[in-house]
Parts: sequence; structure tokens; C-alpha cells
Amino acid sequence: MDRDVLVLGIAAVLAGLTATLVTLGLTHSPFILVAALPTGAGAYFMWYQASGRMREDLRARAARERASAGRRRAPGGDSRFAREARERARMGDGGRVGAGRGRGPGGARAGAGAGASATATAGMPPGDARRTLGVDAGVSQSELKAAYRDRVKETHPDSGGDEEAFKRVNRAYETLKDD
Repeated sequence: MDRDVLVLGIAAVLAGLTATLVTLGLTHSPFILVAALPTGAGAYFMWYQASGRMREDLRARAARERASAGRRRAPGGDSRFAREARERARMGDGGRVGAGRGRGPGGARAGAGAGASATATAGMPPGDARRTLGVDAGVSQSELKAAYRDRVKETHPDSGGDEEAFKRVNRAYETLKDD
């Protein structure tokens, strides 16, 4: 306990020195403010350690790590990009972006004039697309976009939605947005 009191005393001295340096820096030379930065940081970190907050934070972090150690983590993390890379690797296309997605030799898209939605719209009739997005046949582009955004919020895997439903919503939007 005596050690904590001593560290708090040193932190108080450093805080006073920081206040003096800031005052001198504002009145005489801005260069003195540069010297106030390390003394202020030292005062803060000494207070942080002596007040017991550092110990509490370290214990809380250790408890979180122990709790998460039981869960098996996927290689590369749980981000969307890591999941997509694992999926591409599982599909056997070497993990390259765009490989196996309607591209011919040299990376060119298969089918002249097919556009970006050549493979995304395969198998999605407009009637099914409208039902998936919950819109009528005469919907405007702005209403279609709003319905798409609402459905994406519901079905996105990062928000707890189903990945297949999310892909179906994207295919439906790709089908209807060019009509």
C-alpha cells in the first residue's frame, strides 16, 4: 500500500510539472509544450497504475480471453473477407478473387455484353425477385432500392441473418434493378 501512495505522489509531482510547463509554453514558447507531453503522459500512467484501474482492466481482459479461448476461431478471423476467402478456397479456385465466376481465359467475362449480373441473375425470374424483395410490378427504382436495403438489413449474415437468404436478396435486386 505504501508503494501505491509513493507512486501517486510521484504522479502528482509530474502533474504539477505538466501544468507548469503548459503555462510556460502558452506564455513564452510553444516548444515548451512539447516537453509537457511526456511528463503529462507519465503522470497519467503512474496514476492509472497506482489507482488500481490498470489491475482491474488487465483482470477483465484476461477473463475475456479465457472465456473466448473455449470457442474455436476460424483461421484468418471472422470478418466477411476472411469468410469469403475460406469459401473460395473450399470451392477449389485457389482463393483468387473473381476466379470461377463467369470469367474466361485472361480474366475476361464470359458472354459478350453479359454485364456484371450475368451469373448473379441466373435462375431468378422477375416474379420470384419481386416476391423476394416484397415489391409490386410497377415499382420505381427508388422504391426498389429502399426495399432492397430493408431486406439486406434483415438478411445480412453479419446481423445474424441467413447467408443464402442474403444471396437470394442480392440476386433479386440484380434482376430487377435493370428493368
